[in-house]
This record gives sequence, structure tokens and C-alpha cells, in this order.
Amino acid sequence: MRKSEFVNILKESCPTVNEGITSNKNENCYPRIVYWDYIWEDIMASGNEYEVQETYQVSFYSLTPKHKNLLLLRDKLREAGIHPVIYHEYVETDKVWHSYFKVEVIADEPD
Repeated sequence: MRKSEFVNILKESCPTVNEGITSNKNENCYPRIVYWDYIWEDIMASGNEYEVQETYQVSFYSLTPKHKNLLLLRDKLREAGIHPVIYHEYVETDKVWHSYFKVEVIADEPD
């Protein structure tokens, strides 16, 4: 899956999505998704060319456990053939549920 396809799935699953950090205006929006890359890996493509595989952490924040948008996101990822292990924690200081997982995608072609 290419990064752009991955981002589309995130946006179809949740009304508030940010790459990198939560924007100030979205800080108290629930549910919300924040995602960022933390690994870049060259992989051999066809011939002698390389593609970049990027590993992203996806953090889903909500006021309730098993939020319907998280379940929708999981279903959309399953449809795309991606089956991440999803971890959950309750952040007591913020009184929110944080669910998180990793996804590996292929970087989009540069423009």
C-alpha cells in the first residue's frame, strides 16, 4: 500500500487527522488520529531501483474504549489486507483512551 492510500483510509475513518503532531485547533477534538513515520527503509523494487518503506505509528484518541471510528479504521485496514496489532491504554491525566499501532507503507513517488 502506498502512503497516499493509507492516509485516505485514515481520513475516511476519522473526522480529525494530523500528520506529525496534533494541531492546536484539534488538541481537544475526539476522536482524533495523529500519525508519524519513525523508520525509513530502502527496499529493492524492480530492476536495480529502490523504493522506500516507511513505518508509521498511528495514535487514535477517544473518550470511550472501542470507539466506533477505531473499529471502522480497523475494518478499512482489514479490507486493504493490513492487520495491525492494536494496543490500548487509558491516559488518566487526560481522561482519554489511546489506541496505537504501526503500519508499513511504500512512500509515494516524489512529484
